[in-house]
Amino acid sequence: MIEGILPSYKSFFLSFKEILKSLGPGLITGASDEDPSTIGTYSQAGAQFGLGMLWLALFQYPMIVVVQEMCARIGLVTGSGLTAIIKKKYSTKVVLAIASLIVIANTINIGADIGAMAASVKLLAPQLPVAIATLSFTTFIIVSELIIPYSKYVKILKYLSLSLLAYVATAIIVGGNFNNLLRASIIPHFELTSAFAMMFVAIFGATLTPYAFFWQASEEAEEDVAKYKITEISGVGNSPRISKKEMMLMRSDVTIGMALSQLVMWAIITTTAGTLHSHGITDIQTADQAAKALQPLVNTFPDAGEISKTIFALGVIGTGLLAIPVMAGASGYALSDAFGWKEGLSKSFTHAKNFYLVIAASTIIGLSINFTNLDPIRALVYSAIINGIVAVPILVTVMKIANDPKILKDKINGRTSNIIGWITVLIMGIAVVILFLTWGRQ
Repeated sequence: MIEGILPSYKSFFLSFKEILKSLGPGLITGASDEDPSTIGTYSQAGAQFGLGMLWLALFQYPMIVVVQEMCARIGLVTGSGLTAIIKKKYSTKVVLAIASLIVIANTINIGADIGAMAASVKLLAPQLPVAIATLSFTTFIIVSELIIPYSKYVKILKYLSLSLLAYVATAIIVGGNFNNLLRASIIPHFELTSAFAMMFVAIFGATLTPYAFFWQASEEAEEDVAKYKITEISGVGNSPRISKKEMMLMRSDVTIGMALSQLVMWAIITTTAGTLHSHGITDIQTADQAAKALQPLVNTFPDAGEISKTIFALGVIGTGLLAIPVMAGASGYALSDAFGWKEGLSKSFTHAKNFYLVIAASTIIGLSINFTNLDPIRALVYSAIINGIVAVPILVTVMKIANDPKILKDKINGRTSNIIGWITVLIMGIAVVILFLTWGRQ
């Protein structure tokens, strides 16, 4: 009897081990999705509306899984980036319009993230000028992308992003009434105000970020290159053979990566609702205020305020160092696909000059945004709103590609993916319309 059961357990652990080993693009996308812009948006949501938007963490999960799985499947099956596939299906004008949207949104997002990282550094070293902090981060990121192999770079940065789990720990400590948390997590709550509409679009823009779509597809194609299924991304005649097992592992990767992303979202909203909103802080204007949300985690330690600032700062810096290269890389992939340039993080600078120049330019232009009078914390929310608006036309395009048998053959969407996918497009579209209709009204 026992002997008959053991093989099933053994096969389970082997499969689990295999899934963990295969974690890559999906996990990295999920981690990079929690960039400083996202942290700022979720923190504002918790501070402003308390637990009112907590339900979105669970509600969005199937949406983000379906959307990222579609993008991953497109890249894995075709061996091409998303823009390259759009180029095959649509006119050059459509390709350039979408590539431009993604580059503009990414550049603004990069600028907001660099500003948030600099603001976080000031928590640790108040005497350090913001200009030096922003220039240092920008230089470090560009040089690292050009010199250090991205696979090694990401391994280090993924550990830094684990500091976000401090929010999960604080959410458990802050706690609150279990019934209230459960109710807020599963029952939708709406407010017919401009502020709520703005935050609703911002949360969708922070969760379903356009750069993640392009990054996911291109990184799956990079996996094809790494496994010698194709010679280069978006090459002519790319048609890698993908097994059912590879499809299963890709989906597991996406499912786990997006679960981590949504868990952190739930924890941040819970934490800021229980620490900031409950104490009358409903509008976060500084990194110092945002850092106070983590104070319950270290309340029993001496200098709890300083420790919480350090945890918050390391979390923002770590996720920024992870996410900014992903955003800049997505811009590089988008424009390289559009213009037919050599591309790929697996290639050296000399073999993909234009690709890396786009990455550098996107980061530098983003840096310049920080020398305006834009408030860094508010900029994070605005960048998420822009992402939410830009995501709608891109999602429509992704849905059409994912249903095209000429491109994906027998790997097109199933009924469930189509239903969830189009519901996502509809919700985001309606939210954007409501945002424009209520803009400026309180």
